[in-house]
Amino acid sequence: MEENRKYKHVNYLWEDAVADQLDPVERLRYRSNILGGDQRITNTGGGNTSSKLMVTDPLTGEEVDVMYVKGSGGDLRTAKRENFASLCMSKFLALKDQWEQSPDKGLKTELEDSMVAMYPHCVYNLNPRASSIDTPLHGLIPARHVDHTHPVSAIAIAASKDQEQLTKEVYGDEVGYVGWQRPGFDLGVVMGDAAKANPQYKGLIMGQHGLINWDDDDKACYELSLDLIEKAAEFIETHDKGEATFGGAKFQSLPDAERESLLIKLLPTLRGLVSQQNRFIGTVHVTDSVLEFVNSHDAERLSEIGTSCPDHFLRTKIKPLFVDWNPQSEDYAALLTKLEAGIAQYRIDYAAYYNACKHPDSPAMRDPNPRVILIPGVGLIAWGKNKSESRVTAEFYSLAIQVMRASEAISEYQGLPRQEAFDIEYWSLEEAKLQRMPPEKEFARNVLVVVGAGSGIGKATAHRVAQDGAHVVCVDLNGVAAQATADELTSKYGMGIGVAGTGISGCGPAIGIGCDISDRSSVTQMFEQVVLAYGGIDNVIVTAGVFVPPTKAGKISDDHWDLTFNVNVKGLYLVADEARAIWEAQGMTGSMVLTTSVNAAVAKKGSVAYDTSKAAANHLVREMAITLAPLVRVNGLAPATVVEGSSMFPRDRVIASLTKYNIEHDDSEATEALRDKLAAFYAQRTLTKSPITLADQAEAAWLLASSKLPKTTGQIISVDGGLHEAFLR
Repeated sequence: MEENRKYKHVNYLWEDAVADQLDPVERLRYRSNILGGDQRITNTGGGNTSSKLMVTDPLTGEEVDVMYVKGSGGDLRTAKRENFASLCMSKFLALKDQWEQSPDKGLKTELEDSMVAMYPHCVYNLNPRASSIDTPLHGLIPARHVDHTHPVSAIAIAASKDQEQLTKEVYGDEVGYVGWQRPGFDLGVVMGDAAKANPQYKGLIMGQHGLINWDDDDKACYELSLDLIEKAAEFIETHDKGEATFGGAKFQSLPDAERESLLIKLLPTLRGLVSQQNRFIGTVHVTDSVLEFVNSHDAERLSEIGTSCPDHFLRTKIKPLFVDWNPQSEDYAALLTKLEAGIAQYRIDYAAYYNACKHPDSPAMRDPNPRVILIPGVGLIAWGKNKSESRVTAEFYSLAIQVMRASEAISEYQGLPRQEAFDIEYWSLEEAKLQRMPPEKEFARNVLVVVGAGSGIGKATAHRVAQDGAHVVCVDLNGVAAQATADELTSKYGMGIGVAGTGISGCGPAIGIGCDISDRSSVTQMFEQVVLAYGGIDNVIVTAGVFVPPTKAGKISDDHWDLTFNVNVKGLYLVADEARAIWEAQGMTGSMVLTTSVNAAVAKKGSVAYDTSKAAANHLVREMAITLAPLVRVNGLAPATVVEGSSMFPRDRVIASLTKYNIEHDDSEATEALRDKLAAFYAQRTLTKSPITLADQAEAAWLLASSKLPKTTGQIISVDGGLHEAFLR
């Protein structure tokens, strides 16, 4: 990294030693990653980069000019080579000729939208990556390398009342200005013409949008991006209002512990309020800049203006919900009352916005509930269809706050006109993108707690529900094992995008928590962490249990008897009872699966404590089904003889069972070999003659927790291969 390049407001990350080892397309990927890695340069999923490169046509062997540009739906920070579309420039520029010759060209015309369908005809080398709507912004600017970013400092200029004048004041003749218009082919033409007509321009401020700049050298283009962003940031810094920012403080932040206690109490209720139409996953975001804003005199006024950058409000909606609550003089009940009224009014306002701006062919109104909620003294709470989206939403509005701070310092902040915002939000191309998305999976939008996820059935169940979109809370007495399972899920499904979230709320699709379910305080603390992470719960599956082998004389100590009932019965009850408060606060339907055993129905020698505890657990299922109705369905999963990978069958128990049943074995054999022998023996006692696997149990748990059995509650489902002794009687 070059030490002689010093920046205060951005990070200079280019390293020749890295870049010079890369081919031209990889250099574009590298440039994109280091631009996207700094939130002050661009937000998650926002901005795009391109390089026009001479490459070999695979059919003719001739050198052709190809533009590689970040494709639709990509993210600069995490982009890989395959995330870039590639278009033959000769074909793409032919589209410009068609455009110029058409009498129907122009902004928001049918022709403009139809141009997007022409991009696949320009594809180089059968590249499947779809081109983004910003492709013309890159293709019609004559320079070889182009960076389009969403820097806080540049958007602050672009979102100010006197944005064109500010552009001139900050950049002189180095950077031009184009007024707001929706991204698309017409904007590409406007910007390309501006670049050609003003050869001194190195870039353009895009009104209400961001910054675009260019160069014929890729490293110089990167450095130019940083230089222009730094120049704007320095200008803003000289106008900073300090303690007078946003009109100064109106409220004080709650102490950290008090804020956390309030959030734990509030989030499930709030999740229920915003999830009237669709379930949402929450992210709590509390930073100094967020608190400065929500506590300020101007927060209510500015929040009504909404966000400016189109990337922002596609996630955050047209505006957030600001709750005018005084954390110093009003109590929790007052906050709840104001939230309920505020959300109800937000829906009315959103419907009015839709009806005022809709066109005859507009898609139906989407979910009218707020995505961002601002609470003085507390911070920002964002909602999305999954954790990744809610983190991005929190990130975007926190960046919007920084934009407003800077804009109000140098001028007066303004948002997009409502009609323009609507035309982006309900754009036919955006709707088509939504319609192309695959159907949501069974547990999408759900927070599913698996107790016992560190091993055996619980671990298999955690993997099974994650496969169908669940946000999985992996809970186990062994916290390290719980975290290991969560890490496996995160590694498999990814953290998602977005970099917001305070504390555990910055998590991905899975978390691990240690918990002793026989201790109510431990269970309470576990659920508090779940609420802070995701906002609430939807499903709970308890697979945790304990079997204490009797002595050779068939005895079990009083302590072991107590342990058995504390875990297998009391523990299940405590989990259900603590989850109940969250379900009731949400007012949303859910499901619970309690793992019992076929031993509950079959009396046999040598496991009296275990068997009677499981019989009690069976009846607990029925009691909880009544107690939690009608919101929550409660069913029982009754496994039998799952030897494979089960913590219930440690080596000593396996050997004891082999000895008990006179099964030939050698104590020196490997544990798995001994388990296989015992599993094969058990299988022969069943009607199906097959060993019972972890996957068998996980599939049953999945079914009972899912929406596939919506009218089944209070039932015990045996997964035992067919033990007629355990048949319903």
